[in-house]
Amino acid sequence: QVHLVESGGGSVQTGGSLKLSCAASGFTVSSYWMYWVRQAPGKGLEWVSIINSGGGSTYYADSVQGRFTISRDSVKNTVSLQMIGLMPEDTGMYFCAAATGPFAARGTLSPDRFAYWGQGTQVTVSS
Repeated sequence: QVHLVESGGGSVQTGGSLKLSCAASGFTVSSYWMYWVRQAPGKGLEWVSIINSGGGSTYYADSVQGRFTISRDSVKNTVSLQMIGLMPEDTGMYFCAAATGPFAARGTLSPDRFAYWGQGTQVTVSS
């Protein structure tokens, strides 16, 4: 049975840091493109960061470039998102998701574009 379980969310002040983790079971994260996707209150889904299968290339939304770092631990079968310099606009529910390629990030995001989708972890940044 496949599971994606996010953890590490919380409440911080502007400029603070958090590290999100996504533990996968039932499949191998290194075989999939792994995404962090967020949803701000009242807004749609936005991809934040992606790490591709195998090679480890990473991609970031312009809004988080230089502040967020995605990584993968193939031994633990986890994906992490280190976030520094957090700002109020980073507030939202953060989801971990797996897809077979980069196509899931194109156009309007929807969970049904992904092979697997987690339950999310809340990040709240106060000013």
